[in-house]
Amino acid sequence: MDGRGRVFDNIFTERLWRSVKYEEVYIKNYQVYKDAREGLRSYFLFYNNRRYHQSLEYRTPVEVHYGRKL
Repeated sequence: MDGRGRVFDNIFTERLWRSVKYEEVYIKNYQVYKDAREGLRSYFLFYNNRRYHQSLEYRTPVEVHYGRKL
């Protein structure tokens, strides 16, 4: 991370993890690994297939990547 402009490379990853923490992990307060794993699996399916993103012109990541809904 010592290259010029590298600070901006991490922005999208940080936004994703902020969403995961505040929309899933902190709300559910998982106590068991199995529950956390299943909850996160469900969340990422929701995040990529059904959650609209303002930065993607209110489309889902799947719509942007594949050009259609799955």
